[in-house]
Amino acid sequence: MTRSGNTAIAATASWAVTGTGANAADAADFAGGVLPTGSVSFAAGETTKTVTVNVAGDALVEADETFAVTLSAHGANTLIGTEAVMRAAPDGNTVLLVANSFVVNPALKPQPYDVTGSFDPVCQLATTPMILVVQGSSPYRTLDDLVKAARAKPGDLSYGASPASSLHVAGEVIKRAAKIDMTFVPFTGSGPVINSLLGGHITSAMADYPTLVPHLKSGTLRGLVTASPKRVADLPDIPTLIETKLSNYEAEIFYGMVVPAKTPPQMTAQLVDWFTAAMNAPEVKPRLGAQGLFSNIVCGKAFGDQMRKQVDEYTTIAREANIKME
Repeated sequence: MTRSGNTAIAATASWAVTGTGANAADAADFAGGVLPTGSVSFAAGETTKTVTVNVAGDALVEADETFAVTLSAHGANTLIGTEAVMRAAPDGNTVLLVANSFVVNPALKPQPYDVTGSFDPVCQLATTPMILVVQGSSPYRTLDDLVKAARAKPGDLSYGASPASSLHVAGEVIKRAAKIDMTFVPFTGSGPVINSLLGGHITSAMADYPTLVPHLKSGTLRGLVTASPKRVADLPDIPTLIETKLSNYEAEIFYGMVVPAKTPPQMTAQLVDWFTAAMNAPEVKPRLGAQGLFSNIVCGKAFGDQMRKQVDEYTTIAREANIKME
């Protein structure tokens, strides 16, 4: 699917993978709301997304597609990039990399896009766990310890996470299931929340596994529970939420690809083949694993149904927990 080298992988926030011929002027146009051919956006500095895009980009390399990484603009909780790709021509030249915000945002507030109406699903590529953690020196060694302390001191204990996010939702699920009052402290990302936890400013944090890897391995942080469907292989002592019998809730952070609605089916099918082949390459799992990511391929209608189900689940939880997007 070589079209003048313009096929792009788009990310929903501030750096972009763009086709040959894209340049600083293209990035400037995108910052102004114009989507140049083969240009898109994602959040700079976020290792998990960077690695996912680089791995997915292998599919285009194998298919003779030339691409380069360039900086672009982002904002509105990934909405700018999402809208730009939604408006792009459905010609197979623009592919949007989506993560949980893609399904959480419409659950919290009406959005200008519909998850499965404005886009056609390609594939989920990878997932990573969400884990509730405390300091390594914390007296709370299990989730039950934390819950008992929170019940004894309503409102005194706290947890941090990015607001109006899947991490925030997971934290509220635990609070409601345990019937405890813990103060939610919002942060702009997992990095800042972990720094605050390490500094002793909050009691616990719900964060993504890639951010936590070095701290869990060094023992500066202790994992109490994961919302994942199964235990993390490298962290066998951290139980799942279901195993604790506190809640049947399960969720992970996902990364996947969608294209503008009405993209020709044969082009979408070709993308499915390329991305599937790239993610199944023997060198990919160790590359992802080094960053706390796990290959988890779900394609086509199954991926679309999964995202629609997630929107419905997040909508219900957000309403019950009164989680709102400012």
